[in-house]
Amino acid sequence: MNPTVLTYLVYIAASVALTIWVARTLTRNGDVFLVDVFHGDEKIAAATNRLLVVGFYLVNLGFVALNLQVSEPVLSTQQAIEALASKLGAVALLLGIFHLVNVFVLSQVRRRRTAPAQPQGPYAVAGQHQRPWTGPSYGAPTPPQG
Repeated sequence: MNPTVLTYLVYIAASVALTIWVARTLTRNGDVFLVDVFHGDEKIAAATNRLLVVGFYLVNLGFVALNLQVSEPVLSTQQAIEALASKLGAVALLLGIFHLVNVFVLSQVRRRRTAPAQPQGPYAVAGQHQRPWTGPSYGAPTPPQG
């Protein structure tokens, strides 16, 4: 068998195995985090987890496919190992970056959902909670008193 083709096959097998292992690990361990992010709503957490896994597979397997070709023919074992190390390293970096972006985004969602509610309305002042002002029942409106 052609050494370049053999390198491609090893790269595809190792990349797919790595992607599946990481996806399963993230799915299994991400459930608890997502339930917390969505305040105990397990249905939303499970649905979000499934959607994230689908996106994870699509991005990573697409990258693996686009990164398949080697720039030079593989003629020796050393060249095969070097090509595989470079390509598998790129896949591992993509997996790590994708994971960190997901954690960051979900942390922001969690932070927004757990932040204290800010007062709303035209007279709301940041950091101060005021009772809502409905205005007088007659005549011109007057501003609320402190």
